[in-house]
Formats: sequence, C-alpha cells, structure tokens
Amino acid sequence: MDFGQRWPERTAFAPSDASVTRWRYRRLEMTTRFAYTRRVRPAPLITADELLEMSIPDKHVELVRGQLVVREPPGPRHGGVATNIAYEMEHHVRTRGGGRVFGHEIGFRIFSSPDTVRAPDVSFIKAGRAFDPLQEKYFDFAPDIAVEVTSPRDRTGTIREKVADWIDAGSSLVWVLYPRHGTARVHRADGTTSLVGMDGALDGEDVLPGFVCPLLRIL
Repeated sequence: MDFGQRWPERTAFAPSDASVTRWRYRRLEMTTRFAYTRRVRPAPLITADELLEMSIPDKHVELVRGQLVVREPPGPRHGGVATNIAYEMEHHVRTRGGGRVFGHEIGFRIFSSPDTVRAPDVSFIKAGRAFDPLQEKYFDFAPDIAVEVTSPRDRTGTIREKVADWIDAGSSLVWVLYPRHGTARVHRADGTTSLVGMDGALDGEDVLPGFVCPLLRIL
C-alpha cells in the first residue's frame, strides 16, 4: 500500500455531497414557506351594503368586523320561543304603545369601518327614535332591547361577544333565553346582570314600562 498517497482536500469551493444536499434542502424549504405565506391572505372585508346584496339561502348570516359569520338556521324550538316572546312584546306595545317590535332577525349595523351587522331574534325600539320601519337598508343603531334565543350548538364565547356588542352599541337591555335550561339572563347597560328562573319573569323595567312576562309563558 502506498502510504505516501495524499487524498484531495476539500475546500470552500468544493463542498461535500452531504453539505450540498443540506443546502439544497434548506433552500427548497425556505422557498416553499415563502410561497405558502404569500398564498395565505386575509379575507377581504365586507360592508353592510354588500351583505345586503348577497344571497346565501337557508343560512343565518351576520357580519362581524367585516367578516361573514354563517350558521345553520335555528330549529323549531328556537323559532317557537322567539315567536312567543315577540308576540308578548308586540301585544304589550299595541295595547299601551311606546315603540315598535321587530322579529325575524332584523339586521342592525351597530359598528362601521369595519362594519358589524347583528341580527337579534327579537328587538324593540322605543317611540321617539327617528327611523323608517319600511327602509330597505339595515338600521344604523342598536335596538333598545335585543333578545337572543340560544341553541344547543351555541358557544358561550359567541353569546358573550354578541351581548357585549349590543351593550357597547347602545342597547339598554339584552335578554338571553336558554330554552334547554329554562332560564334567561338579563344584561343591562350599566353592567349589571340577573338570572331569571322558570318561576320568574322578564321585566321591561324603564325601557319597556309595564311589561312583565312570566318565563314559563315563553319557554
């Protein structure tokens, strides 16, 4: 064996096959990450006027900070409870006056730039507020009373977010009904809340004076 033979030394200009492979892999990985990052873009913001022109059949749609929130339509129990409370409120208003009741998830644009359009199950607007009940566009204010009927699939965080939006936008009362539990939670503009059991009643307080409806009659 010739021990005097010298193997060629590797220099900076002649990297090993392994180092070349690692370099190529890292370059490919960085290129892939860059391409993936460029493809992921935030969804464009939608305005209330654009929402009004959309057609999404058989879905419940709201606009939250410019982003669409699409849910399945509520079930019969949900609809029945919403109809019951709307009937009780409407009967009271027709008998004593004092405002206007809306059902069927009327849209309210409560924030703008980006737009937020919420649609309570039932809403009440006091007399004396300037609005056109026949207008085609969403109302640009929050109702005095917003009623939300919960469904089993509703998340607690989503419900809290809705309540916070209504209060922040100017609603005086928010009634959240829980048909499965036979309860209701009353949220007020001053930050106080109260729980109403099946043996209790919803009270319009100074927002809808004289309105007292046993929860048993609604749920």
